[in-house]
Amino acid sequence: MTTQDSATDGSAIAVSGAPAPDADAAPDGGRAPGADPPPGADPAPGGGPAPGRGDAHTVPALPTPFALRTGTLLAALGVAAFSLTFPATAWALTGLGPWSTTTCRVVLAALIAGGALAALRVPVPDRRHWPGLLVVAAGVVVGFPLLTTLALETSTTAHAAVVVGLLPLTTAAFSAVRTGVRPSRVFWAAALAGAAVVIAFAVQQSGGALTAGDLYLFGALVVCAAGYTEGGRLAGHMPGWQVIGWALVGCLPLSVPGAVLALAGEDVHLGGRAVAGLLWLAVGSQFVGLVVWYRGMAAIGVARASQLQLAQPLLTLVWSVLLLGETLTPAAPIAAVAVLVCIGVTQRARVPAGAVRASGPGRTPERRTPESETVEGSDPVPEAVDRNHPPAGANQDNRP
Repeated sequence: MTTQDSATDGSAIAVSGAPAPDADAAPDGGRAPGADPPPGADPAPGGGPAPGRGDAHTVPALPTPFALRTGTLLAALGVAAFSLTFPATAWALTGLGPWSTTTCRVVLAALIAGGALAALRVPVPDRRHWPGLLVVAAGVVVGFPLLTTLALETSTTAHAAVVVGLLPLTTAAFSAVRTGVRPSRVFWAAALAGAAVVIAFAVQQSGGALTAGDLYLFGALVVCAAGYTEGGRLAGHMPGWQVIGWALVGCLPLSVPGAVLALAGEDVHLGGRAVAGLLWLAVGSQFVGLVVWYRGMAAIGVARASQLQLAQPLLTLVWSVLLLGETLTPAAPIAAVAVLVCIGVTQRARVPAGAVRASGPGRTPERRTPESETVEGSDPVPEAVDRNHPPAGANQDNRP
């Protein structure tokens, strides 16, 4: 599921041997062979690079207030789209089986994405991005929709929503492992508090008993968090809509035969609600929602964006009442206030930008610091600059 064009890799880039510009600089930005050091420059002991030069690191530049607001808005729009996924799934299940619902939504979304990719003549991604796209496809395109659809055969949308409310914490954990980003203790404390509220709400609703539907939902948490994290990382190398677009198109060889078999093997009684639910799953949840979600994640970072999803189960509860007629318990408003407070704390907690941000538009310039200097709340990770590939976030204009 899934909202794209800035880096979210979660590490600062180390610039190895990057001299300051001067008159003797070579055309490619380095020092011409045999050039003398600039006047006044004191050589380092032992003939090595002067401190602050060869061992300098770039510091992740923070997004500007405008970029931060825009990224937060886009991620919030993605959350709003996702909050309708469970009610739409319940509608689709009134006329389709779980396998038909899952495969048909993937096929329809892939046709939309493939049409957009073909119309804009977007080239096939580099092979180095294919493993990440496979993770996105397995987690966001297939795994999460299938597991949650199976769960909703026995669980209510309200119950499923609160269990999946653990997704922000799961995503933040995957992001920390995958990218090396280390959010502050305040961030983790607020995230854990929000997760505790969601768990308590779920236990109160179900009476403390776990069902087969809960197992499906917990599995969905794992695969979706992996897909979100990898998709947010890839959104630093290509526009986010291309991330989900190529993941959807890559699933067509399996989703088309799967849809044919599912439609033939399950009872199909299409009505207005079933069609409306399926269309929203394909267009809103599976494509448009993921486009804005990945774009928002790329702008503000995976960990920070993931905490906005703490509001998703509460929005789903509202839709379950308005669209499905389910009963909302008195505990819901209390949980809503508590979760919103946690969201506010996580948004204000210092979180590393999640990537090198100076290469993207709307960002403050990055600065170089000596080896021992770090930015509060971040841990620079030495990484050589690859001149054969553009830096993360460089492709901001949907260019190939």
